[in-house]
Amino acid sequence: MADQETIEKLKTQIEVAIAGADTLPALDDVRVASLGKKGSVSALLSTLGKMTPDERKVAGPAINGLKKEIGALVEGRLADLKKQALEQRLQSEKVDVTLPLRPGPVSAGRVHPVSQVIDEITAIFSDMGFALAEGPDIETDYYNFTALNFPEGHPAREMHDTFFFNPDKEGKRKVLRTHTSPVQIRTMENQEPPIRIIIPGRTYRCDSDQTHTPMFHQVEGLVIDKSSHIGQLRWVLEEFLKTFFEVDNVVTRFRPHFFPFTEPSMEVDVQCDRSGSEVKIGQGSDWMEILGCGMVHPNVLRMSGLDPEVYQGFAWGMGIDRLAMLKYGMPDLRAFFDADQRWLDHYGFRPLDLPTLFGGLSS
Repeated sequence: MADQETIEKLKTQIEVAIAGADTLPALDDVRVASLGKKGSVSALLSTLGKMTPDERKVAGPAINGLKKEIGALVEGRLADLKKQALEQRLQSEKVDVTLPLRPGPVSAGRVHPVSQVIDEITAIFSDMGFALAEGPDIETDYYNFTALNFPEGHPAREMHDTFFFNPDKEGKRKVLRTHTSPVQIRTMENQEPPIRIIIPGRTYRCDSDQTHTPMFHQVEGLVIDKSSHIGQLRWVLEEFLKTFFEVDNVVTRFRPHFFPFTEPSMEVDVQCDRSGSEVKIGQGSDWMEILGCGMVHPNVLRMSGLDPEVYQGFAWGMGIDRLAMLKYGMPDLRAFFDADQRWLDHYGFRPLDLPTLFGGLSS
């Protein structure tokens, strides 16, 4: 039988255990050991069934009272421990709201100069009425060479240090395109003139030094109409150069050259100043070659399904990476592909500063 002395002794033991519990798991262990199904208080309650009615009248209220007291003590200690835990957390996790915020992804991120220059070029030519065209990086020999007036075995094919794939079942070898010109052929095959397109994209050649990389970016333009002529070509290119380099005037010089897909073919020099540490476009007395162009060869028109007696046109091509180097003063082309965060932080552009003709291309 559980007498009063036994109940008081048990109560004292449990009170000491509750007071000594300094963590929530330790307090829960005390609760289970006293009030759980196999706990000490529960064991006393299980003895009530073996008592006489008179004994039960005395022991019952005493044991149930102990159970309530222990429950109240546990709840009180639980509240104290939760309060202590919250205070410790507030001390360890406090934030000084007077400190400046860390820059978010939008402000910290940077647009690669190549992407920026592509957007600038697109904005300029879109304002002139040109559409954007794209094509596959992996091309057939036909689209990369033959349709562009590079006959098989022609020495001009050696001008391009080409990446070839292994021969297929038919013995034909695809290539990584050496220029974006195949898109010109694909467009002429599928679109009726007049055609006015620009073609920015990746190109590939076996070459690597300070001004050449195995993969680089190129933009080409194509105009096909019944009355296109070199005068229009010169106006388009000079307007582009003035707008891209953000100068009031440029002076260009057209020199005869050879490209299999244009006739006549020309290289274009722009007047510049090389006297200082930077190349300044639109001033000075020096010259710099900047792009190649010409009137579309009649053979290319025929291969594309157009009658050269009816249609004529002009095309040009220039390196996007080189344009970026000239405009933004980057000394080494290879750094474009090094994925160096420090380089990108220095030369990159804020993502929300989109190039527009009215807001400024490089603002």
